[in-house]
Amino acid sequence: MNESEINSPAPVELKDQVAALQHQVFALLLALVVVSGTLTVYLYREASIVGADIAVIKPQATQTIRAFNQTHPGLDNFVKQLIVYGQTHPDFRPILQKYGLNPPPPAAPKK
Repeated sequence: MNESEINSPAPVELKDQVAALQHQVFALLLALVVVSGTLTVYLYREASIVGADIAVIKPQATQTIRAFNQTHPGLDNFVKQLIVYGQTHPDFRPILQKYGLNPPPPAAPKK
């Protein structure tokens, strides 16, 4: 290799390309920081709004759950009475089956 091949403009072009790539990477990293910060602020704001909504709704939800737990035994008793009724009235069985209340088959008469 002679002296003219070593001092060719190729290294200058490579330096320019590397510098352009460094600027591009820096710009992309800066954009990433801005987008990440914006997303973080947005999610923090949404979390605080949802937290406030939960604080408002929680007493009402607690009251509804308490009322359900108080009436649940009565509902279970009503369903049991419907199943007993379905055992003695075969016309009512399709309605029970429609709602997933499958009564046991009637006892076969003893011989």
